[in-house]
Amino acid sequence: MNLQIRDDMPDLSMSTPLSLDALSSNLMLDTPGVDLWRARRHLLDTKDLTKVEVECALRFAAVCKKLCQLEIAPLPVLNSKVVANIFYENSTRTRSSFELAARRLGATVLNLDVQSSSVAKGETLLDTAQTLIAMGVHAIVQRHASSGSAHRLSEAFHDKVHVLNAGDGWNAHPTQGLLDLFTMLEVMPDLCGAKVAIVGDISHSRVARSNIWLLKLFGAHIHLAGPPTLMPPEISKLGVTVHNQLEPAIEDADFVIALRIQLERQKKGEIPSLSEYKKLYRLDHHRLKLAKPTARVLHPGPVNRGVELTDHLADDPELSLIRTQVANGVAVRMAVLYLLLASKEAKS
Repeated sequence: MNLQIRDDMPDLSMSTPLSLDALSSNLMLDTPGVDLWRARRHLLDTKDLTKVEVECALRFAAVCKKLCQLEIAPLPVLNSKVVANIFYENSTRTRSSFELAARRLGATVLNLDVQSSSVAKGETLLDTAQTLIAMGVHAIVQRHASSGSAHRLSEAFHDKVHVLNAGDGWNAHPTQGLLDLFTMLEVMPDLCGAKVAIVGDISHSRVARSNIWLLKLFGAHIHLAGPPTLMPPEISKLGVTVHNQLEPAIEDADFVIALRIQLERQKKGEIPSLSEYKKLYRLDHHRLKLAKPTARVLHPGPVNRGVELTDHLADDPELSLIRTQVANGVAVRMAVLYLLLASKEAKS
């Protein structure tokens, strides 16, 4: 998939006012998938996205990334919309990038402090959403520890609000999957036949699941590696290859995605010790030599430095795509918000 801006794109360096509408009218209206996004109300998972929809979103993301790089002023394309961020779990990258994405599209952003809200008094998820909808919120970006919480919210208020899943339990993290895919496609425009290794705590990783669905959609061969206690017993049914050892998983890999080890798992006895995990599964420059010479490393963050990968590898600009992932997160979330929230008038 070619994510490069086409030659017929307007001059983005010009001083005249520029909007995403102007760009889309010149570039994007003929993009397959726009109508599918118009009909879609929510983004809950990656497994229900078609390849056409994914390609459409990533082409918009490429335009949004260019706008971000040029530091163009916020665009008024969502200036009539209100986006609420409700994060029942801690977050830096996802919450901040959703806020930046919405503001760069001109939306009003409400960040709900769960700890000081009525949630702390026992208010339910659905009651909180109902309150926000009554106040005129158009979209809810939600992270919650319960798998399926985003689906329940969308079912309860299907026609009243757009729901964007920012992570629900171990189930899904669709925008992380999209930004990871976007980042890989910038390096390798065709992932068909590419080998992608995902290493670490697969059992408790919503990122792994979202990535698996998207990577399969684009023809990649997916290899998983991690301690047996952190590997779902039937994960191979998703069409992936499972390894208990790191080396065969990353051998000849084009990309290696390291997952965060939740340190509380050690307290529960799911990993013997951090020192043993590092000995068997930590990525470093030496181990990465097993992968292809052009291989790149990703990590959804936050990184437990020295555990999932060494500091030297995490900060190596030639091998690590971690900072690129963070930057791409804003562009991808801009694209998704625009495709879901922009009025039909703005899209036509």
